[in-house]
Amino acid sequence: MIVAEEIYIRKVIVHIMDNMVGMPVLSDQMIEFESDLAEFLKEHIAKTAGGDDCKECEFYKDQSEVYQILTEYQDERFVEISKQLAEMLYNIMIANVDIPSADLFVVRFKCQENEYLALLKMNYKEFYTHRTMSSEDGNNNEIIKYKSILPTKSQRISEAAIINLDDYTIRLVEKKYEVNGEKTNYFSYLYLKCASHMSHKAKLAIVTRAVESIQKEAFDESRQYEEHMRAKSIINETLEEQGSFEVEEIAQKIFEETPTLIDTFEEKMEKYDMVKEVVRPQAENTIRKYEKQCLMTDTGIEIKIPMDQYKDPGSVEFITNPDGTVSVFIKNIGHLTAKF
Repeated sequence: MIVAEEIYIRKVIVHIMDNMVGMPVLSDQMIEFESDLAEFLKEHIAKTAGGDDCKECEFYKDQSEVYQILTEYQDERFVEISKQLAEMLYNIMIANVDIPSADLFVVRFKCQENEYLALLKMNYKEFYTHRTMSSEDGNNNEIIKYKSILPTKSQRISEAAIINLDDYTIRLVEKKYEVNGEKTNYFSYLYLKCASHMSHKAKLAIVTRAVESIQKEAFDESRQYEEHMRAKSIINETLEEQGSFEVEEIAQKIFEETPTLIDTFEEKMEKYDMVKEVVRPQAENTIRKYEKQCLMTDTGIEIKIPMDQYKDPGSVEFITNPDGTVSVFIKNIGHLTAKF
């Protein structure tokens, strides 16, 4: 696992990849980085490697020019190799106008006993700031727009690759952009030319969608909400206790009362080759939605129930009335607070 505190940065260089220029502005010199920049880069590297949208990938060794370049990597050639990697990426960007301009940070670092090269494509963001102009009539304060602002330390970057220089495995985050009229993961498909394994965030989303789809087909509307809440509670409880779950085993728990649906679920998972997969989300944002039951009534009332309260019959009770309507009984309220 790559954590910011254990990253030792050896070399850094940045290349300007602005589509409006028509050519990359390549640096011939490494950056003399200080502690602030080092912390900035460490945070982004750790966020990239530890995020649930990070995919584990392997080069197509006989097709990837990036792989061929890195097999000949030497620290003495860091600047030259970084320029080659930047130029290859820019050629893809300039041929596909939807791919955003960016600064490409190439970072050589060590973490624990492993040696890495990080390619951090920091897409530009637009921000407003002020400017003071002097004239004969005095100061004139203006608001101007900067179009080439980099992400902050707290923001996640959407395109980056962290390559282990020992075994050439890749940890990758990417975003689809239009290439030849079709949304494409160009960073892995065209640039790195690597095969990617599904991220844990994507796996969790697929399992959730499959469960919801089966429940809608199998149960009438009056029972769907019960089954949905039960499934969400099972996933949350399993993640809390184990930190992960096997897809096959979670299906056994969710459809324990309706075992005939297990086969239907596994058929859906087979399409993604996920029946035996392990889902192991790490980021809080990924699992946060499983920490509450969120209900919306047909009259427009929204109810959010923390999962520990949902599991406690002394806190909340769902009552199915003789006419088929449902009552939600919230118990033992000490006080109510109104929020704007």
